[in-house]
Order: sequence, then C-alpha cells, then structure tokens
Amino acid sequence: MRRVILLAALAVIACEGPDTSISKDIRSYEEFEGFFDMYWDESLGRLLLKIEEFEKPFLYQSSLARGVGSNDIGLDRGQLGSTKVVEFHRSGPKVLLIEKNLRFRASSDSLDEKRAVEESFARSVIWGFESLGNVDGATIIDASDFFIRDAHGISARLKAAGEGEYIVDASRSTIYLQRTKAFSDNSEIEAIVTYTGKPIGEILQTVVADSATVTVHLHHSLIRLPDHKYEPLRYDPRAGFGGLSYENEGFFDYATPIGNTLSVAYGRRHRLEKKDPTVQVSEAVEPIVYYVDRGAPEPIRSALMEGAYWWNEAFEAAGYQDAFRVELMPEDADPMDVRYNVIQWVHRSTRGWSYGGSVLDPRTGEIIKGHVTLGSLRVRQDYLIAEGLLAPYDKETVPDAMLKMALARIRQLSAHEVGHTLGFEHNMAASTQDRASVMDYPFPLIKFSNDGSLDLSDAYDIGIGEWDKRMVIYGYQDFPDGVDINLERDKILAETIASGLKYVADSDSRAVGTVHPDGNLWDNGADAIEELEQERSEKVELLGLQSSKGKLDWPTKGAF
Repeated sequence: MRRVILLAALAVIACEGPDTSISKDIRSYEEFEGFFDMYWDESLGRLLLKIEEFEKPFLYQSSLARGVGSNDIGLDRGQLGSTKVVEFHRSGPKVLLIEKNLRFRASSDSLDEKRAVEESFARSVIWGFESLGNVDGATIIDASDFFIRDAHGISARLKAAGEGEYIVDASRSTIYLQRTKAFSDNSEIEAIVTYTGKPIGEILQTVVADSATVTVHLHHSLIRLPDHKYEPLRYDPRAGFGGLSYENEGFFDYATPIGNTLSVAYGRRHRLEKKDPTVQVSEAVEPIVYYVDRGAPEPIRSALMEGAYWWNEAFEAAGYQDAFRVELMPEDADPMDVRYNVIQWVHRSTRGWSYGGSVLDPRTGEIIKGHVTLGSLRVRQDYLIAEGLLAPYDKETVPDAMLKMALARIRQLSAHEVGHTLGFEHNMAASTQDRASVMDYPFPLIKFSNDGSLDLSDAYDIGIGEWDKRMVIYGYQDFPDGVDINLERDKILAETIASGLKYVADSDSRAVGTVHPDGNLWDNGADAIEELEQERSEKVELLGLQSSKGKLDWPTKGAF
C-alpha cells in the first residue's frame, strides 16, 4: 500500500511539479511580449523563451553587434551571419531547434513528394533545450546558453587568423538586456560574449584591451516568416541581380518535369508594390526606407544620405512615387533590429572594404533587411589622395577641393553599397559607357585645367546611372493582374540590351582566364589604350616636354 501511494505521489510531482513551479515563478520575471514571448529571470540570470507552436518554421538570424575592430581579422561591427529557416520540435522534455535543408526541395502540391525530398537529405539540429514546464499551454525553455554560444564562429576566425585558440567563457558572458526586445513579427536578443585564450598573434593585441580576453556582442533575431504574397524574382544572369547564393546556383527542385533542369535560382530583392499597379506612376504600398547611422559625423552623414537617396531616381523611372527614402536612424533604434534597413558607420584600426549585406528569406530571395557596412577610414584615405594631388599649398589656403572630392566619393560609395542591399551585382563595364552605373568600381577622373593645375571637380559622378535605372525597372516593376510577368521582364531586358548598355559581372572581371575586355576594375573610358594615350599626352603637356619629328622625348625613369 505504501508503495502504491509513493508511486502516485511521484507521478503527481513529475506531471504537475515543473508546470506548477514555472507557472508561479514566471509571473515575477520581466516579460518581453512579442513574436516569441521572453522572460528575464533576474535572480538566476536566465532568459526564458515561450514556445506556443512546434514544427512551425520561422527565420533565425545571428550577427555580430559589436566587433573586434581589425580589418585583418575581419570581425566588424554589424556583420551579418547566415539566415536560416528553423523550427522547434519537442519529444518528451527535450526541445530541438532544427534547421531545414532548403537546398533540396519539391515545388509540388503533393505532400508525399515534398516528404520524399525532405527525408532524402539531412537536416541540422542547431541546439537542444530542456522543457521547464508549461504556461498557458505553451512550453517554456531556458535559452540562455543558446544565445551566449559562439554563434558567429569567432573562435574559428581567430584561429584561422593565427591569433590563437579561444573559447567562450560562460562565466564572463550574459544576456544584454538593453538590446533585448520583442515586437509583433520579430524578437531581438543580444548577448555579451567573452572569449578567453592564449594570444599568439600580432593583430589582436593592437585592437583589444586585453588580448587574452576578447569580449564582443552577439545578436540573434527570431523572425516571423513573410507571407506567401511575395512573387520570387526569376534569376537571369544578364539582369544584374544577385542570386540566392554567392554562386547564384539557387536550389534543386525535384518536382521539375523530366527533361528540365533541376536547378532553380531566384534573384534577391525587396518586396515593393504599387498602390495602383494599373497607373504609370503610383505610391508604394510600403516604401523602402534606409536609415543612416547617427554615429556618422557631419558633413559625412549628409553625404551618406544624399548618395543613398540617388536610388529614388531609379525607382521613379520604374513608376514609383517616393518609394525609396533615406532617413536618420531614430535615437532609440537598434541597428541590428531586422525592421530597419541601415547604413552603418563602422570603425577599424586600419582601412578596409565597405560592403552591403542582407537578411533574406532563403525560400524566395526576398530581402527582409538591407545592411550596409561603410568603413570610416575610406573618406580619410580619399582626402589624403586628393591632398597628395594638390600639394604643396600654403597652410592658410588649404584647397576645399580635397574635402569636396572625399565627400563625392563617399556619396558614390553609399549609393554603391546600398545597391548591393537592393539586390544588385557589380557592373564593371559601366565605366566604358560614361559611368552608366554606380555599381562599377570608379577610378577618380582627374583633369587638367587651362593653367596646368589639376581639376578634381569631376573626380566622381553625381547621381544614378542609366544601367541602374534599367535594373530597377526590370526587378522592381509592379505589373497589373493578368500580365505574364516573366514575359514582360524578358521584354524589358531585351530593350536594355538593344539600347547598347553593357553588363560585365564579377565572374567575368576577376576570374583568371575569363576576363572580359570591358570588365577592367578601377578604370575610365571606353577604350583602355586610348585612355592610356590620353593620360600620357596630358602628362607630357603638364611637364612641358618637347617633341621632335612627331616623337616624344621622354624624361628619365622615375620622373613620373
């Protein structure tokens, strides 16, 4: 009899104890109500997550909110990780976070066909949790360890850079509540994560207070999946849009008819719709808005905003009114919040590349968030280049042309990197067609004035190019119902090609053995030989060289 009573008591404790305990305790925790409700347990330093539905996919994005500051190591402030489609699964007390394998799919109405593909290729379990009990029919888990793990692969990056072996020190890591918030369609979590190790390299010690202890901030975004109203953009290698992956390979669709290729690729772009697609010019249902980092000082801040806003001209050409905007970041906004497209001002100890990344839906290529990283030392480098061209000068008469040239470059750079976050690839042939695109690498166009002095006024172009307009028309045009969208886009592309505009992507500009003659980087003019002759003749004129019998008498080596 005693044994039966004991077993019954244990059963009650097993079934009701955890639920009852967490239900009572959770009422005293700080609550973050949103897409995923979260609870902060101050006494134990835990962040709890409330899971109301299992096997329901959502987007998971990790990123580096506060970086290391070294261009050589490459761990920048605001650097994005990959975007994953994940879902929670529960079995008994165990809760798994599983990443779906979207590289292999079946675009079929048959659930059996879809299941056959899903079961043929492996998924990945990102993390395992233990249920703490139920509250209002939902499962509560402690997600603290998940959020303070090495989600950005920093240990591997430091090792690859020759800086030593570093691991996460949980005793010196915690949730950063100031940047942990929840909204209706996304929950944002940030963590202070400390890595400890024995430094052996020469770079880390130049940017970290104590190179044996590296503390950064890792950010996590849990995002509701976009609805199914978005129409994926068919990838076309001639159109200037980037694909789902770096190689633009897309995914393999095993539901395609026999005889058709398995590979399917979508282009990357934001969702944009006209309020009235039947009229030539219409406002957007929801405009694309980019926000500039408040940390960028003037006059750089205004230059960043002006350059980015050039894209509105291209959207106007596509029939939109005020569909692309640029604003200053709200004071209380988090740049890692997926609700904001941002142009972030990033500092490093040495100058490095600027770049544009995106948080996108891996299923469709829809851009959820554009994120531009602009290195702050670039504008200073351009100023030094201008100074080297114009020196010497009196201290009392510092040429304003130096600052003007540096700001002109930062405007162009802002437009260029925003272009990447709108989905556009490089076009290295634009420089051969009178600066037809901001997506080329611009070489400063320096001229000589009549008095022989250097003229920097046209070093960098102003505004968007003709190729840029055609890209926006192709990818962002909103067509009325009943129109064959793919056929209409083919017509737009045919018109672009017929106009004579050229497009040479990175794959035909940088690869050894496949370089297109119009795909030179950092050049000007339609003919490289003519440009070289032009530069030579201008130098000759400047130096006052004499010619005899039609031939130039060149100075000794090193004079240039």
